[in-house]
Amino acid sequence: MATTIKGPAIFLAQFAGDAAPFNSLKNITKWAAGLGYKGVQIPTWDGRLFDLEKAASSKAYCDEVKGICADAGVEITELSTHLQGQLVAVNPAYDVQFDAFAPAKVHNNPKARQKWAVSQMLAGAKASKNLGLKTAVTFSGALAFPYLYPWPQRPQGLIEEAFAELGKRWTPILNAYDEAGVDVGYEIHPGEDVFDGTTFEMFLDAVKGHSRCNINYDPSHFLLQQLDYLEFIDIYHERIKAFHVKDAEFNPTGRQGVYSGYQGWVDRAGRFRSLGDGQVDFGGIFSKLTQYNYDSWAVLEWECCLKHPEDGAAEGAPFIQHHIIRVTERAFDDFAGGETDKKLLRAMMGI
Repeated sequence: MATTIKGPAIFLAQFAGDAAPFNSLKNITKWAAGLGYKGVQIPTWDGRLFDLEKAASSKAYCDEVKGICADAGVEITELSTHLQGQLVAVNPAYDVQFDAFAPAKVHNNPKARQKWAVSQMLAGAKASKNLGLKTAVTFSGALAFPYLYPWPQRPQGLIEEAFAELGKRWTPILNAYDEAGVDVGYEIHPGEDVFDGTTFEMFLDAVKGHSRCNINYDPSHFLLQQLDYLEFIDIYHERIKAFHVKDAEFNPTGRQGVYSGYQGWVDRAGRFRSLGDGQVDFGGIFSKLTQYNYDSWAVLEWECCLKHPEDGAAEGAPFIQHHIIRVTERAFDDFAGGETDKKLLRAMMGI
């Protein structure tokens, strides 16, 4: 029997801030629950909401965090380590930009930054276990992405070496998550070495098919690449363990295509939009995920170049709720059925 998707839930990263109600876990979970959300995905790098190292070492703290959420009327869906996962593998071209994701003590020191990122990922495994979670979401990082376009011609073996190194760095982390009983859902995303189905398969090969190497499905990144995001579910549904509900639109012109001409978000051919304002076929997505027994959460990730985030959040909960398919307990044609009669069956086939 198929399973009803959990939700609606919301990723808190884009909403956290210094002003109430976005400045503490207690306040922001009450705000989310008030909009109709039943789950929250917590960004582990935001100290206003969560202390990752404390959660990794203290079951009591994790019980406190779960209690805050329960009092507000929401559950924790997953912990997000997107920023730390990004720093597990950084091409030097991005050093200056990605230093901002790490503490000042490791700035201008890529080796120290990478070591810090790995320690954060390991803490994420322990914290997820202490919270009783089954999945965490993250990024893969990138060593090869600056060489995405094959000009100038790539030296032979460059991509293979990049993925071999990526596998070497992530395998011990995946082992730690396996020990904790937690799946890792990689958000497949341009800017990461794992940005489509082909690169996910390359990464999966590099970690020798690790059972904890899975997918955080986000169709917005696929639409902007013009990838068939519905067939993606058909191919990879067994590895989809988390789901970001995010909308996007792609409007190519005589001046712009997929690469969007270095323009800012408002002026790009490909843009992220609030739920319902873009082109993603969420009816098709929820149908396929339900068909394949996806049994976890539908989590709003709000990003929009036009709409106010609070409006996007308010509209997101009913949008997701509308798309969640309550699974039927019986077949629609049961009324026409009858008891099994083996003699009748054989007679119908002339045997």
